Amino acid sequence: MQRSAPARWPHVETFLCARGADRMPHPGGTLLDHLRRVARLLSAWGAEPAIQLAGLCHAAYGTDGFDGSLLDTVEARGVLSELIGDRAEALVYLYASCDRAAVYPRLGSGRPVAFRDRFTSREHMPAEADVRAFAEMTAANELDVLAHNTELTERHGPALYGLFARSRELLSAPAWNACAGQLARYAPSQGS
Repeated sequence: MQRSAPARWPHVETFLCARGADRMPHPGGTLLDHLRRVARLLSAWGAEPAIQLAGLCHAAYGTDGFDGSLLDTVEARGVLSELIGDRAEALVYLYASCDRAAVYPRLGSGRPVAFRDRFTSREHMPAEADVRAFAEMTAANELDVLAHNTELTERHGPALYGLFARSRELLSAPAWNACAGQLARYAPSQGS
């Protein structure tokens, strides 16, 4: 029987701490603090356990917006997969490898989304369930970062509101409600 995400969290957190997540600065404290908050948000939104675990580890390989990485994508994928499961690790890789400049404009287009891997420059079409998980993780990540950094909120709030509004059909209702609530001041006015 597969353990639930919350049951695995202490083991995963120990693993992340051993790689420095508890010492790496990040808006709102450390990277580990951020990873925990993202996983809790995903849990509160009703995400499946694999997505919660992916949220807890989403920056393990670094991201297009966060250069620090805890693991090498070539050598450690099997290690992380063993710890959190194949599906969760695949979502971590999808999140980390996303070339945001190429992919974000494609989200919410109503057709399959071509992802560009920033590590390999290759394009691929993830399954819709994976695109939905990616959108949910993106919302949780960005909302947490913006909640802890007003400068980033001012700089990226309008674009993120646009991204999440355009991608609304990919988000769960709780995720969209959180995005709409936290970023409401960036919504276009009714008369525009």
